[in-house]
Amino acid sequence: MSKTAKEIIADFEEHLTNSKKQYYSDFYVGITNDIERRLFTEHNVEKNNSWWIYCVAINKSEAQSVEEYFLDKGMKGDTGGGTDDSIYVYCYEITPSTNE
Repeated sequence: MSKTAKEIIADFEEHLTNSKKQYYSDFYVGITNDIERRLFTEHNVEKNNSWWIYCVAINKSEAQSVEEYFLDKGMKGDTGGGTDDSIYVYCYEITPSTNE
């Protein structure tokens, strides 16, 4: 189900709060059109033993709004990436095995 930026931000914030993580700078946020490739292959996030979340935005603009919100909070990442169909917004905890 596609969500608005406001809904995704709320989901991400709840997931962060439940994890009891302290610093936004310990996380990476981004957008993509292929979540499996980007999150689990390119960023090398472990599916089973790591902290991560993703949501599907209603469009790229909403996805970019979420990305910019968390970058402004201090998460790692960069704006300007993705293609017109980049509607997946993802976030993961940076660890020694992840690739930023």
